[in-house]
Amino acid sequence: MRDPKLKQDLLNRLKSVEGHVRGIQRMVEEDQYCIDILNQTSAIHKALEKVDVMILENHLQSCVTTAIRGDDPRERERVLRELLLLFQGGPASQRGRHLQATALETLAAPNEGDGGKCCN
Repeated sequence: MRDPKLKQDLLNRLKSVEGHVRGIQRMVEEDQYCIDILNQTSAIHKALEKVDVMILENHLQSCVTTAIRGDDPRERERVLRELLLLFQGGPASQRGRHLQATALETLAAPNEGDGGKCCN
């Protein structure tokens, strides 16, 4: 990150997320209602998605643009391949699929002995 304003904005957002995570840890320790916790984790996901967008925009406007305008065809191919991997099957796209699969497995699994209570 060469833009000091962008860098500071990203750091501020990440510090905010860090504080939010600590708040959720307290909620779990205090046995808060699951939906309340999930609402808070959803807010963190959205905040991190904003961080991702800001980083990606910077990357596209700097590194990718420089590579595309440059004379080295291998560098152009490299940065384009990185972007394709990111959106086709990189860690960012895998994260959402993993969470969906985990949630579905949890719903399908029998929960014996819970007495019909929520959040045991």
